[in-house]
Amino acid sequence: MANSLLTKLGAMRLIPAVFCTPVRTTTTKHYNPKFKKLRAQKYMKIPLPDMNEDFNSMSKERIRQKMKERGVMPPRPWMERPFYISATGGVFEAYVPPEGDGKASIVSPTRAKQAAELLQKKSKSMMAIRKIKSFEEEFDSTQFASLAQDIYIKAHETLVNKDRHALRQYVTEKAYPEFRHNANLKTIRWKFLESLEPPRVVHARCTDIVSKENVFGQVTVRFHTRQQLSVYDRFGRLIHGSEIIAKDVLEYIVFEKHLSNLYGTWRIHEKIIPDWTPPKEASKLTRVASAPALPEPEAKEVAVMDEKETKVAES
Repeated sequence: MANSLLTKLGAMRLIPAVFCTPVRTTTTKHYNPKFKKLRAQKYMKIPLPDMNEDFNSMSKERIRQKMKERGVMPPRPWMERPFYISATGGVFEAYVPPEGDGKASIVSPTRAKQAAELLQKKSKSMMAIRKIKSFEEEFDSTQFASLAQDIYIKAHETLVNKDRHALRQYVTEKAYPEFRHNANLKTIRWKFLESLEPPRVVHARCTDIVSKENVFGQVTVRFHTRQQLSVYDRFGRLIHGSEIIAKDVLEYIVFEKHLSNLYGTWRIHEKIIPDWTPPKEASKLTRVASAPALPEPEAKEVAVMDEKETKVAES
């Protein structure tokens, strides 16, 4: 009996929850209708851009109007191009080697006069070396000469091995095409035998490009060495030098470094060839022999035969 009463009472309690819905009256409204317009003004309607617009079919005036509506500035043609200067285009204040260097004796009057002139120009080189030391504190002329000789040997070895990527580490962008052009379609055999005189620094200069902070340094080193060189063409024929005979070589090589660059290195930039050097030997190139000159009567007979053949061909 008690259980049946409890079930009936529970069913009666569920009736309001299931069949009755809450109704809002004017007294329970949380907003005032007269402020409806002011509440609507709090929100701003923004016209969203159409991402599927076809600007190619629009006229220039219509595109300009659209850009003005959106507050977009018209694009400007970018005329400037970024560039990086890693090497200079030449040698500034090139070193002038004394005439007869390596052959003339120091006691001769002309040689003594040239030595005196070099002493007068040495002050600029000392100032340039001081400028280089401001960027490279451990720079020393005697140590740099031995370093330059190592760079010189490695550059020629990479040229012989035709290693283009390694060659860029030892020569500048100016010297690279000159190295490659001279070795194009050729086989080179080169060997460094010994140094007849220790290499020494004879000239140094510094200059700035574009801005005063962008400084380049150039050092000229004198090499007096003994080498072997032989060059073969693409058919394997010897055109220059010999693999047996060694020759004494006197060279003035200019090394350059981008001093302002923290990762700059000394590289071969150019070779100074004095005016008093003897001319080079001509290459032993193979040429087609010219036809032998015929005597006059035979030449006339050949000409008559050629005329007859042309007439027959025309007929």
